[in-house]
Amino acid sequence: MEAPNPSRPLLVTDDPDLLDDLLRLTAAAAVEPTVAHTAQHAGRDWPRASLIVVGADLLGGVAELEPDPHPLVVVAEREDGPEPRIRIAKPGTAAARIGACAVLRLPHDEPRLADLFAESAGPRTPPAPIVSVVGGRGGAGASTLAIALALAGPRHGADTALIDADPLGGGLDLLIGGEHATGSRWSDLSAREGRMNWAALRTSLPDIRDCAVLTWDHGPAVPIPVIAMRSVLSSAARGADLVVVDLPRALDSASGEALRRSTTALLVVPADLHAVMSAHRLVPQLRQHTGDLRIVVRGACPDLPAETVSHALDLPMLGELPTEPGLARTLDRGDPPAGRRSSPLARFADGIVATLLDRSGGSGGSGNTRGRTGGGPAADRGAAPIRRRRRGTPS
Repeated sequence: MEAPNPSRPLLVTDDPDLLDDLLRLTAAAAVEPTVAHTAQHAGRDWPRASLIVVGADLLGGVAELEPDPHPLVVVAEREDGPEPRIRIAKPGTAAARIGACAVLRLPHDEPRLADLFAESAGPRTPPAPIVSVVGGRGGAGASTLAIALALAGPRHGADTALIDADPLGGGLDLLIGGEHATGSRWSDLSAREGRMNWAALRTSLPDIRDCAVLTWDHGPAVPIPVIAMRSVLSSAARGADLVVVDLPRALDSASGEALRRSTTALLVVPADLHAVMSAHRLVPQLRQHTGDLRIVVRGACPDLPAETVSHALDLPMLGELPTEPGLARTLDRGDPPAGRRSSPLARFADGIVATLLDRSGGSGGSGNTRGRTGGGPAADRGAAPIRRRRRGTPS
């Protein structure tokens, strides 16, 4: 007999209508459940199941068996009356006797149950770091840095998601050299609500240079619904190892949501007076959404050193973005920036990503560094430490 899959949810019901509803929800969450049509059959898979959903039709029979405690049990019933939507299992009832944390009524509570099915698909792990990048002015190089960070992820063995949150940009798929890659775009996900299983979502997205890339169709700009941004980032943070978001300068509701969920946000500012003034207008708005905002200075010179830019904006400096030789020619050829590990920009991104992925956390200081090209560990080349914060973001 095949051993039960420990990651599978267990459905305990003999009600065909309820079972149809539950199977529809598991299919939407891209998880394969185990089904027990009797209370007795549920006993075999009960200890190993990631989530247990007991139908109201078999609740009494399951309670009589006095099953062992399980961390995640809910009762599901089909009912359209005006009662409260999610009910806590009352002491002394059959639901409480089996250790149920709630009684969910369908169809009212389907979003909550869909979330539970999506969560059950994999192990519960700390969320992946989310780093958002925004330009202090147009053409600052934020998208270039975002791609460099995303390409550094696979070099460090990290399952990486690159999220294009700028509806008026040219499209990160074009900049990374994968505009012909097939897969889902924002238009396919804009109506999604609730949690999505990352393994299924990643499979549906274009895979470009070992990164899962979510960007736009090549058509008119369409805003991202906040709930879609929330669903995508929640899924990626739970399932991937690193999430990089390219933000627009004109923040909308969706990009504000991305900032709130970010572990850290990087503001790319060229070292010129006009760029500093533009960034100065943007910083207060960014600070409303994130508690960890850092500056990356590009093109610092003796007349306007990076430290002066950092001081003028009252922001800790992560580092100086190094010059990438031949960048314009690289982009004209359709090749991605920082595609070669030996490039200065790639080494700079490697340092940032190495620190983000360090689960022990960095010192969190604001020490200034430069995008150096010399030897030494990746974490020491071109990036000040970033504190790895465990953000308990709601979904």
